[in-house]
Amino acid sequence: MQILGISAFYHDSAAALVRDGDIVAAAQEERFTRKKHDSRFPAHAVEFCLAQAGARLTDLDYVVFYDKPFLKFERLLETYIAFAPAGLRSFQMAIPLWVREKLFQKSLLHDELKRLGEFDWMNRLLFAEHHQSHAASAFYPSPFDEALILTMDGVGEWATTSVGLGRGNHLEIIKEIHFPHSLGLLYSAFTYYTGFKVNSGEYKLMGLAPYGTPRYTQKILDHIIDLKPDGSFHLNLDYFNYCTGLTMTNRKFDALFEGPPRKPDQLLTQHHMDLAASVQEVLEEVILRMTRSLASETGSKNLCLAGGVALNCVANGKILRDGRFERIWIQPASGDAGGALGAALAAYHLFQNQPRQICGCGDRMHGSYLGPEFSQTDIQQRLTKLGAKYEVLDESELLEKCVDALMDEKALGWFQGRMEFGPRALGARSILADPRSPRMQSILNLKVKFRESFRPFAPSVMREHVAEWFDLDSDSPYMLLVADVVESRRKLMTPEQQKLFGIEKLNVPRSDIPAVTHVDYSARVQTVHRETNPRYHALIERFNQRTGCPVIVNTSFNVRGEPIVGTPEDAFRCFMGTGIEVLAVGNCLLRKEDQDPKLSQDYKSSFELD
Repeated sequence: MQILGISAFYHDSAAALVRDGDIVAAAQEERFTRKKHDSRFPAHAVEFCLAQAGARLTDLDYVVFYDKPFLKFERLLETYIAFAPAGLRSFQMAIPLWVREKLFQKSLLHDELKRLGEFDWMNRLLFAEHHQSHAASAFYPSPFDEALILTMDGVGEWATTSVGLGRGNHLEIIKEIHFPHSLGLLYSAFTYYTGFKVNSGEYKLMGLAPYGTPRYTQKILDHIIDLKPDGSFHLNLDYFNYCTGLTMTNRKFDALFEGPPRKPDQLLTQHHMDLAASVQEVLEEVILRMTRSLASETGSKNLCLAGGVALNCVANGKILRDGRFERIWIQPASGDAGGALGAALAAYHLFQNQPRQICGCGDRMHGSYLGPEFSQTDIQQRLTKLGAKYEVLDESELLEKCVDALMDEKALGWFQGRMEFGPRALGARSILADPRSPRMQSILNLKVKFRESFRPFAPSVMREHVAEWFDLDSDSPYMLLVADVVESRRKLMTPEQQKLFGIEKLNVPRSDIPAVTHVDYSARVQTVHRETNPRYHALIERFNQRTGCPVIVNTSFNVRGEPIVGTPEDAFRCFMGTGIEVLAVGNCLLRKEDQDPKLSQDYKSSFELD
């Protein structure tokens, strides 16, 4: 049985194809169109999934959309009625779009798919609920036969937080919190207020939090959110504008937090860092109360997480260390893109009652390496057509020269194997560097990524060595858990250094691997496994043999505002438009100094800032 799942029309459109319960392919549309968070129908992603499966539309048993548009429209109408006469301007903008396009999504999906081929639409087009899709994406690929499933995001149809129980091939949603009370929207409100872009800048707020002091935590708990002991909550809507307005917050919110929202081009101040620290602390408190209560109530030993809030890896690390669950598994594509995968899995296991296989060697996500790959011959033809100068090496030579580049403090573009599904680069479409360099964090942010200087970088570490460097001794293959650097690897700050202001602390080396150690000694850890990415594991192993350090810097292969590179052409353009000095694409090695200077480009301004 072959099932295609689709998410589209809001943000992060994607497609995923499942065959007899096994995930064959999955990809976000943005990687093909080069438009970040592309929300359009994922035609390119669908074509890729079909090609990867060697299938046509007529070979599919079902196509499944990841939410139910009529329920979402019902929520929209009820919200406008409840808040009337407020929100007239927003209503006038939203309703015509819904009536014209979104309300009749079945017809829209039919028309879009018909462009790709014939299909029996009357009997084979299905719709899952939004949180059902998220929950399915987390439980069915997990290594658990039984688990509690917690989904937290902005909003689906009505649900903003949901609790499910999974056992075998069965999944049931047992509790929900409904719009407008949303943990995701609370965090997005502070994202907006501190000057970052909603639905893309939340991870920046999380990265900014360690620079601040959570001095507004109690104010948030007193005025903004009514938090119960079991983690259930209500938001005080007097402070928000997202129900019917065109902004996330309002003047009452401004008055409570001592000023108007920061404009994106304004400097970050300690005030903004303290706000980030405060809402992060509140988020963690809500989630910990919720998970503790649910663990006690259900007795479940396993927890699965999905939804956009599950990308908050700091909170995930707190759940793990809290110890209420023996094992935690987080869907690497936790946001709306992952809904495509969840919809397909829900259709197979839940709607069609098909059995589920538990993989004894780990989860069923195949390392999340589910996107396109390119043969060596294809890579060489593409690079030659671009005018690139490269040498072709065997794997041993390639790894040796890449380690040489890392040890020379060079930024290495790394394009290997199948592309990752989800927002994290996991060693297939990555920029790599030496974590021991105290200069590398600044170099990568300013000269390679063209992004804010406060942003931290993640370490990729060989799984067998993770506990020697981090307070973590479990798998974290998808870079979704934060852990502290072990004390034996830390460098303590002097009293003078501790007096430094916010981002000034960034330039103080904190550990033996300063390029991946945040100002609070934490790191967003990716454990690298020989079984799922043998070449990447071999590279780090070779680096360890020569340096005694089984850790390297891993950041996504893109610049600020650009989707992660998807093709060798994308990789070469990024290489030629940034400070990346060495590029490995398959077995091809490229050095910047060997390239024709005429191929350089002004890459910094090529993409809209996120």
